[in-house]
Amino acid sequence: MPKHSIRAVTAAAALACLAAFVPLPSSASSASARTAGPGPAADGVDLSAYNTTENAADFADLRKALDIPRWDVHGYSYGSNLALTYRTVVGDAGYEPGPCPRTPEPVEVLKGARCGTLTVPENRARPTGRTIKLGVAIVPAASAAPKPDPIVWLAGGPGDDAVGEAKMAIDGGLNRDRDVIFMSQRGTYSAEPNVLCPGIDEFNARAVGLVYDAPSTERLHVEATKACRDQLAARGIDLSAYNDTESAADYDDLRTALGIARWNLYGISYGTHLALVSMRLHPHGLRSVGLDGILPPSRAGSAMTWSSARQGIDGLFKACADQPACNKRYPHLPATFDKLVRDLEAEPVTTTVTLPGSDKPVKVVLDGGALVNWMTSATHVASQVPVALYELAHGKPQRIARQWAGGKLSPQAMGRVAHGLVYGVFCSEWTPYESREEALRGGQEAFPSFPRSVQAQAPQLTFLRPDCDVWNVPAAAPSIRDVTRGDIPTLALSGGFDAQTGADNGPYVARTLSKAKVVTIPYEPHVVFATSKCAQQITVSFFDTPAAPKTECLNSLEPPEFEIAP
Repeated sequence: MPKHSIRAVTAAAALACLAAFVPLPSSASSASARTAGPGPAADGVDLSAYNTTENAADFADLRKALDIPRWDVHGYSYGSNLALTYRTVVGDAGYEPGPCPRTPEPVEVLKGARCGTLTVPENRARPTGRTIKLGVAIVPAASAAPKPDPIVWLAGGPGDDAVGEAKMAIDGGLNRDRDVIFMSQRGTYSAEPNVLCPGIDEFNARAVGLVYDAPSTERLHVEATKACRDQLAARGIDLSAYNDTESAADYDDLRTALGIARWNLYGISYGTHLALVSMRLHPHGLRSVGLDGILPPSRAGSAMTWSSARQGIDGLFKACADQPACNKRYPHLPATFDKLVRDLEAEPVTTTVTLPGSDKPVKVVLDGGALVNWMTSATHVASQVPVALYELAHGKPQRIARQWAGGKLSPQAMGRVAHGLVYGVFCSEWTPYESREEALRGGQEAFPSFPRSVQAQAPQLTFLRPDCDVWNVPAAAPSIRDVTRGDIPTLALSGGFDAQTGADNGPYVARTLSKAKVVTIPYEPHVVFATSKCAQQITVSFFDTPAAPKTECLNSLEPPEFEIAP
């Protein structure tokens, strides 16, 4: 008899038996599946959770908890409906070895990778609908005796392709003792189909020559977003299926398809958002989880980005103030920055710059909103920030203008981000659960001296609400905002200069994760694994011994040497 067949038969019979016990319209019997019991409302029971979808998910969780790769599902009466829903929830995923996923440029570390394709339903609520293909690359461990539990890299964004980030992970030594798995999240660059929309990237490049938060810029921005939506919808893409719930199921399906009992997750930036959702929805297959640049789903939105900007910027300014040479040359940096934002919002500055690799002049407009958004990214070049603000305050905007335009016009900014996934997450999981008033209040509390026009557009999320109005996807279930709880060993890493996902998110997620270790790497920007050898060492040691990562390197870290103008 084939392996697991006895347990499969038993499980199938158990599911079929539900028809005899689940209350039907003509029955008042009690149920062995989810039932609320007597007086459910009075007992605080969530009545909305007692339904066929949740019942089917319970049986899917049971199969995984018993470590049964596959079983047959049958039922009669109500059980036949439950059986159909079960197949919908679980989906019909399959993995096939094959060529490595395509990347914009060759990735050297993928040359020895084992690769293939995971096929999953586009929308698990529509079992007869289309399927999508997700590229997979498995970089083998450097050790001759690798550990059995691989590490899965969850990319940032949303919208970045994990396969394209393989060099970062491997250069940081993540594969020292374990295989590292990279999968193109649904819709990203090497997935089929992708939902890239390069037209939005082209508009963002043109927008460096526009007033950042002007109503006319908003109109053009929303038009580019709507054009993207229309193009994707015309290709038959189900825009409502590009979200964290489906993506988390994709990764769990990959684990099952590869026959891996347990693995580890390492998420960077938005990848931490997906990791926290996966911990809540699919905890059974997780040995440990690393979070780097933490974005909790329960607080994600405009207010959080404002708070993060405040923390990272303040950390950088304090580091300058603590160095006598920097403080003497650039005193009162917070006041200088605040004044520049107010002045530029009232009277934007226009300049022309050239960028590396081109002699073509680029027009750049700097207003208060553009300066704030530049600043949230400029912590990656922290040593230049004080001198750049000083130059701007003294009529020399070229350094900031060049950096601002360079980020938008670089080849890496064109045709690589899956905007369909960006808006799929933001517009179903964020904006439905944060009001305009809450978003504005976040800006007012973080930077009370800023003009209201700046406070109204959160950094990194400019014009998000009107964009989501035209994107027009249903809100995710309210549970998407639930706090992640549990005892999965978790490393919560943050950078002291992170102005995109503030360091306070580490202690925040650790409150409800009983085995979490919180580590802040001082003087580092967003995604510390990318820039800090110390962060890389801590991470690798965490996957070796999740209960006791080695953090001694923190004692030897030094602040940056800030550039001092003559």
